[in-house]
Amino acid sequence: MSADTARRGLLIILSSPSGAGKSTLAKRLRLWDDSIRFSVSATTRKPRAGETHGTDYYFHSRAEFEDLVAGDQMLEHAEVFGNFYGSPRGPVEAAIGAGQDLLFDIDWQGGQQVRNSALGKHVLSIFILPPSIPELERRLRTRGQDSDEVIENRMRKSRDEISHWPEYDYVLVNDDLDVTEAKLQTIISAERLRLSQQPDVVETVRRLNKEFEDMK
Repeated sequence: MSADTARRGLLIILSSPSGAGKSTLAKRLRLWDDSIRFSVSATTRKPRAGETHGTDYYFHSRAEFEDLVAGDQMLEHAEVFGNFYGSPRGPVEAAIGAGQDLLFDIDWQGGQQVRNSALGKHVLSIFILPPSIPELERRLRTRGQDSDEVIENRMRKSRDEISHWPEYDYVLVNDDLDVTEAKLQTIISAERLRLSQQPDVVETVRRLNKEFEDMK
């Protein structure tokens, strides 16, 4: 599938506590529709080996990043472990105008900033819940990526993250990946038809009204 320039792009915010399946679902969404792409973040950290500016991140000095924030050129930003991270406004605006859907992998704080921005009317926010807390812990442990200490920290953080579920447009319980993926596809397909995403509708209505006038 490809971007549809007859509509505006969606800013898809997908949030969840670690282990609820957000990353897997994001990958599945991009396999379902390869026109959906991740929003490229900006950062003040140094590039790692193999990383390129504009593809992996937009790399900036701290002064450059602060100037972008001061100039209202960041939809959201935060400082993490001494480095700034954020979503540049310019590329997002360009994507919206081109009918390009962007997927944001950000937490509830970043999502809140994007929803409250000037581009908030184009946001589709979805929160993914685990079916249970024991299942959430089981998933974290079975993926074998983190130490016991890291898992305990993630579990403590998850309670605060889950408390922000009412702020989202949709909330899905991920007890079956295939079912949850199908629901996400349905939501995105419907939201693409939202009136705010269809700039040509106004012109269509004007044409219809003119045709009424021409019939008199």
